[in-house]
Amino acid sequence: MTTRRQFLKEMSLAAGALALGSVSDVINAAEKKAAPKGDKVKVAFIGIGNRGEQDVDDFVRTGMVDVVALCDVDMDGRHTQKVRSLFPQAKRFTDFRELFEKYSSHFDAVVAAVPDHIHFPIAMMALDYGKHIYLEKPMCRTFHEAELMMESARRHPQVVTQVGNQGHSEANYFQFKAWKEAGIIRDVTAVTAHMNNSRRWHKFDANITRFPTADPMPQGMNWDAWLGAAQWHDYSEKYHQGEWRCWYDFGMGALGDWGAHILDTVHEFLDLGLPYEVTMKYAKGHNDFFYPFSSTILFRFGARQGMPPCDITWYDGIDNLPPLPDNYGQSEYNPDIPATNQGNTPVAELNPGKIIYGSDLTFKGGSHGSTLSILPSAKAEAIKSKLPEVPKSPSNHFENFLLACQGREKTRSPFEINGVLSQVFCLGVIAQRLNAQLFFDPRTKQFTNNAFANALLTGMPPRKGWEDFYQLK
Repeated sequence: MTTRRQFLKEMSLAAGALALGSVSDVINAAEKKAAPKGDKVKVAFIGIGNRGEQDVDDFVRTGMVDVVALCDVDMDGRHTQKVRSLFPQAKRFTDFRELFEKYSSHFDAVVAAVPDHIHFPIAMMALDYGKHIYLEKPMCRTFHEAELMMESARRHPQVVTQVGNQGHSEANYFQFKAWKEAGIIRDVTAVTAHMNNSRRWHKFDANITRFPTADPMPQGMNWDAWLGAAQWHDYSEKYHQGEWRCWYDFGMGALGDWGAHILDTVHEFLDLGLPYEVTMKYAKGHNDFFYPFSSTILFRFGARQGMPPCDITWYDGIDNLPPLPDNYGQSEYNPDIPATNQGNTPVAELNPGKIIYGSDLTFKGGSHGSTLSILPSAKAEAIKSKLPEVPKSPSNHFENFLLACQGREKTRSPFEINGVLSQVFCLGVIAQRLNAQLFFDPRTKQFTNNAFANALLTGMPPRKGWEDFYQLK
């Protein structure tokens, strides 16, 4: 285990898958939707099991892509077999670096659905090679990675970027925007965000004193490519197949995974930027290795552009329910939430969502593209005639990316927009990891009360051979 003293010293030295159906089902769905004008986008998919399999399905159904390459570190795994059989002609790789270095002339864009810790090097390589990139959320794992990704995107304006929080192209995005511009949503001072159902990612022992011991390596696994820039860990089943989400070294926990689906419109349309305080209010099962079983985190944002200061309180954990307004009513379930290899998101007493407290009105919302409702119902009825017309989305999130690749739309969740939201989550993760109250200066982008927290903004130095990814070009 790395102590804080060792960490700071090292820092100083280094500045089940979705049912796609049969082959004919997917191809027929794509043929029914004619491709728009312009050539199809040639796409290489990085990560083709579990969420990656879903992304392949969603992109193919647009009828706008040619699948030319597949990349997965565990290409022989059971989770890759559906996509492999669907596109036997696609070139195969187990290392994304080889994909770019040997095959970049054959594709226009990449779609990456991989563990959080490997998002950054894939994105940076795509930008350097001039390849459009659709990157699953969260955008990255450290605050510094987000800084570099946003700057690299600015240096490569011809490259289209899109982060995979698909609610940014669904009803809630356009409703929130219209209601904010019409003054229906105004003077928001507090937001409660919650993820409390039983789709949890681990049931490990919180008294852990070391990382898991090595398990036998699956045949064909490219473990070096899976680790990427992360420090060396022996292969363990407790990291693979979605379990990586719970480890600080690899994932962003429930906050990084679900925050992007719950708080994206709140953050963008309220112009929240970066907080000045992040405080861990509650942690169940806190330890130095993986995320707590339950967390409550307070984010405090200052006044900006005529809007008052705003507090966001995040609750996760099945036994850590937030306080609800008396008139809250039932918790709606969003059936559009994708399944994972851990199963569907079950209907719960309180489904993932948010409560937004404005000066005059309170709003209740869910996750992903779920629309807001006004509390109480009497106020909702009284204001009904004043609600603006909400435009329909011209394209879903996948079409939006492809149309942007063709120069016909702009992406709605590019790195320059999602990057700051991702940084908010990175700050929250640091508070979780340290179980502390942290004060942050959004201008200097430094904590003012904790040196170890500042070291965590960058994280551990990249593993030998991966340093170049952290150099802007």
